[in-house]
Amino acid sequence: MSLETIRIETPRLILRPIAREDFDAWAAFMADEESARFIGGAQPRAAAWRGFLTMAGAWTMQGFSMFSVIEKASGRWIGRIGPWMPEGWPGTEVGWGLAREATGKGYATEAASAAIDWAFDHLGWNDVIHCIESANVNSAAVAARLGSRLLRQTALPPPFSDKVCDIWGQSREEWRARKR
Repeated sequence: MSLETIRIETPRLILRPIAREDFDAWAAFMADEESARFIGGAQPRAAAWRGFLTMAGAWTMQGFSMFSVIEKASGRWIGRIGPWMPEGWPGTEVGWGLAREATGKGYATEAASAAIDWAFDHLGWNDVIHCIESANVNSAAVAARLGSRLLRQTALPPPFSDKVCDIWGQSREEWRARKR
């Protein structure tokens, strides 16, 4: 599967691997205190560039990473959502992060649902988790809308081992049964 051919369309969104032209919006997203609050905190542009390249590298090395989320109506980059599993991660995650102006519209649930389908269908995952800080009630609500349940709490691997997250998730069978 070529990165150039990976594209998921939902009624309102396009999900595709990140591209160089996404970086300015990515950097603005990561500079915003509210948007970046639960994904490591606000970052200056140079640090955002490193994170951006981490996602691009994951696509190259693992064959998956978070997708850039493009709003069809405007063509704007509005966030990153998708499969994520760095070394030592507590499981096969589909995570999300949206720019502040894109929140509250159901985009996270719409895009995460498509990304979960893709992870199960194309990556062959048997289950999916979502690592969510307890204070992030909005993301917990998204996880619940996706049919995930709170499974446990765990610390993330270094360099984030000071963070304890709620692990939400479900099996492929639970996901497919719910979608019938």
